[in-house]
Amino acid sequence: MTGPLLHARSRALPLTLLALAATTAFAVWAAGSLDAYLDPYRRVPVVALAPLLASAVIGASLYSASEELDRTAVRPWWPLRLTQLGALTALAAVLLPLAVLGHPETFGPPAVVRNTLGCTGVTAAAAVVLGARLSWLPAFGYVSAVYLASAGARGRAVTVWAWPVQPGAQPGAWAAALTAFVVGAALYAVRGARAEGPRG
Repeated sequence: MTGPLLHARSRALPLTLLALAATTAFAVWAAGSLDAYLDPYRRVPVVALAPLLASAVIGASLYSASEELDRTAVRPWWPLRLTQLGALTALAAVLLPLAVLGHPETFGPPAVVRNTLGCTGVTAAAAVVLGARLSWLPAFGYVSAVYLASAGARGRAVTVWAWPVQPGAQPGAWAAALTAFVVGAALYAVRGARAEGPRG
């Protein structure tokens, strides 16, 4: 079996793809239940939480059941790691905006794409430090705290620290999310997920 196929099988990527599709379906249903087409600001929960769920799915796929084999392989694994992370992130960034089509200047597709990148970057970095199983925790804690704390916040710095709940066109929010993704992807590509005990 070739390296890429072995890598995909060891990361349970078919199950990950199904979970991303289910996350998209849930996001579409949630946006419809909120009557978000009437007011784009009703989309904030979907814009913030759907990328968070997708990043948790992606983070779970970063688990390696054969960490020692990865480290002793003849060919470096970082290209496969980066390809996997990039491809899954790109897929989520294409699928999730289907829930919030229209109103790109507020809480439309650009905001979802930005949050997908940011949340996945935080999750990838957490996988390096905590392991894939717990990689969702830091992103969940951060997005939840921002969602609850940023309601009345004002000022230029808010667009940076509260990027998950900002409208799609905010440069500060994009800068923060892109930085999180680049740093997280680079860390994961170089180091891989932290070794864990066998599942089950």
